[in-house]
Amino acid sequence: MIIVMSEKSTNREKDKSLTLEAIINEAKRIEENCLHASKSHFVVAHFWTKFHLWIGIPTAVLAAIAGTIAFASFKYGNSIAGVLSIIVTILSAVATFLNPKECSNTHLTAGNNYDSLLTRVRIFWTIDCRREESIDILSDKLKDFAVERERLNRDCPQPSKWAYKKAKEGIEKGEAEYQIDKENVR
Repeated sequence: MIIVMSEKSTNREKDKSLTLEAIINEAKRIEENCLHASKSHFVVAHFWTKFHLWIGIPTAVLAAIAGTIAFASFKYGNSIAGVLSIIVTILSAVATFLNPKECSNTHLTAGNNYDSLLTRVRIFWTIDCRREESIDILSDKLKDFAVERERLNRDCPQPSKWAYKKAKEGIEKGEAEYQIDKENVR
């Protein structure tokens, strides 16, 4: 009878160990997904920030030049001012339509939200899962992380394929690694 109980106990411990391993593996999947999503959003945010400068600075400079030339008195001054004014109008319309500053802020916020979830999930599987918490508590926490990731996937803008590829290249080059992770391979 004692032998049977110890076998049951051993089987329960084995099941608990397998379940804990499955929880940690799923947490690592969520972490990896969040890493790619956050880096992709950061790539897009960087693009829109640069685009905002690329279109904003020339627009301001050309508007100033057009205004100055309009008051100058030389043969083709009005024609040049008119052409520059048309270019300024086009650039302003593009900036208004695309709204690069808002796009940048939206993707930066999304990247930060994914990065926040990534950090909490990493702490969960590296620390919380090693403490003596019940499998049910760990499982519930994991489900909460999965629900939050699903919410972010649904509510955040979709990064483009080129941004994902660029982010993935950066990750593969080690841009997302911390020095401590390089020293202590998990």
